Amino acid sequence: MQRIGVDAVSVDRIALAVRRSGPGFLNKVYTAAELAYCAGNDERLAGRWAAKEAVIKCFDGTGICFPRRRIEVLPGPNGAPRARLLGDDKGAQVEVSITHHSRLAVATAHLEISEGGTMLPAPDAVVIPRRPKDAHKGTFGTAVVLAGSLGLTGAAYLSSTAAARTGAGLVRLLVADSIYPILAAKCTEVMATPVPEVAPGAVGHAAYDSILRQLATAEVGIIGPGLGRDRSTWRLALDLALHAKCPLVIDADGLNALADSPRAKGKLGKSRVLTPHPGELARLTGKTADAINSDRTAAARKAAREWGAVVVLKGARTVVADPEGRTSEDPHEVPALASGGTGDVLSGIIGGLIAQGSDPFSAAVTGVYVHAAAGRRISQRLGDSGLLAGDLLPEIPLVMNILRVGGL
Repeated sequence: MQRIGVDAVSVDRIALAVRRSGPGFLNKVYTAAELAYCAGNDERLAGRWAAKEAVIKCFDGTGICFPRRRIEVLPGPNGAPRARLLGDDKGAQVEVSITHHSRLAVATAHLEISEGGTMLPAPDAVVIPRRPKDAHKGTFGTAVVLAGSLGLTGAAYLSSTAAARTGAGLVRLLVADSIYPILAAKCTEVMATPVPEVAPGAVGHAAYDSILRQLATAEVGIIGPGLGRDRSTWRLALDLALHAKCPLVIDADGLNALADSPRAKGKLGKSRVLTPHPGELARLTGKTADAINSDRTAAARKAAREWGAVVVLKGARTVVADPEGRTSEDPHEVPALASGGTGDVLSGIIGGLIAQGSDPFSAAVTGVYVHAAAGRRISQRLGDSGLLAGDLLPEIPLVMNILRVGGL
């Protein structure tokens, strides 16, 4: 990311501020080294003021803030001004120039922040799928998403579009007949496909055979986001979880269906990725959310071992565990992600990675990292609140590109 900042200030204005406020003004704006260099010279003081303001303008909208006294501008070895950021510069590089004309100090600043420099260290299992130059859409697999119901069409949009943004070659979204027109209009890059419903907006077990055939031609299925709580829907989700041949990412109402059938969980197999938050894992295990949170790694590891599936225990520092005992803790803590729909995006990212050939554990660890890194980048611009799940969608390929070109 590159930014340009420009500022100009009257030398007489700075001189007036010094006369009026003296040391109070000087010590608030300038470092000790700058004061020693300027030695009371109004033009030098004005040049540094303008340079600091130009640098501050460069940082506008980046989520990084340096007050004037933490920006030091002194001559470099060749006499040209050199800016130094005093504190965590997050990989920022700043160059400044200063000129004077007719008692006016004019400064420009050029800021460059390495996108990779803003990323947290990634877990070892993070792997970004290759994109061969001679590839076509079939190279990157098909993801079939079964999601959405009356009042929850957004979940279907978010999960399916996230799979596409992650790089899946084709994404087919299966939705109930009556909500199909909504998703067909909303998902222009995803193939929305209507399937029979048992109630308004609710896909039921009557669609089992046709959905199973769709999954048979796919590299991955994503089941559950916004699917609803009709009993027939849960029966459908449960049978698909047990019998679909392709890997599955099971989220939200797919997890609720499993929680309602305790004996089924042990029959899932390691090609399944379950993505519960602590409350959902509590329902799946018969424990309390407090008990889950008291040792998140142990809870995820135990569930993965008992069910034979990959378990993604969501939250700050999301934990991923697989049946063989491997665990991975994500480094991110992003409060901005605590909003509705972000989990639907995560399920789509993980599914999109599996569609491209990643194994379920690597896809889960990578998907969690990409999802959280995207949220972190947005929160650096917006702050810790106000992030919408849809904001993550265009950020996903940007994060993946940073990782692909070596930003780890």
